[in-house]
Amino acid sequence: MRERLPVWLQARCGVEPRTVAAVGVVLVVAVGVAAQQYWSGRPQPVTAPAVVAPVSAPMSAPMSAPTPAPGAGGNRIVVDVSGKVRDPGVRRLPAGSRVEDALAAAGGVRPGTDTGGLNRARVLVDGEQVLVGAPAPPVPGASGPGAGPLSLGSATVDQLDGLPGVGPVLAQHIVDFRTARGGFRSVEDLRQVNGIGERRFADLRKLVRP
Repeated sequence: MRERLPVWLQARCGVEPRTVAAVGVVLVVAVGVAAQQYWSGRPQPVTAPAVVAPVSAPMSAPMSAPTPAPGAGGNRIVVDVSGKVRDPGVRRLPAGSRVEDALAAAGGVRPGTDTGGLNRARVLVDGEQVLVGAPAPPVPGASGPGAGPLSLGSATVDQLDGLPGVGPVLAQHIVDFRTARGGFRSVEDLRQVNGIGERRFADLRKLVRP
């Protein structure tokens, strides 16, 4: 049919083989590019991250405070409760106990006993004697007629309370000073006790010894 067309129309409508090949290459490249764009632009499935449950730490058993052993240093004190109490004797009490606690441990004060001169709120000291309703018995080193000076290193609060010008509060200050300093190295150390001035020291210096 081509041969029947005019020569000018055949030349205009004619297609050379190399032109066809070039067009084919262009089409192949275009299809490849389009396919790549479609493939890269397609929706990608998204995988949700796995939920990890928090690991709870095992609960440790509550730590209970250690119970101090009876008689352990610094946790217990030993006092002698004597006089007009229901059950006199040696008592072991927690450190920091007061005279009232010692009386309770001894069964309480006997009815009719005068405790007006007893300071129930005073903190006890290890090794002391709590004497209820009776004067303190004379002990070696106690002051008094024919007795030597009172030892500051071993005297109890009640014994110190018997010194002139020394009441329960000042006697306790002397014992506290002795406990904190590990004793008295000399009588002059009394000057450092809270509540003892020069005049009071002058009255006591001949009645006591370290």
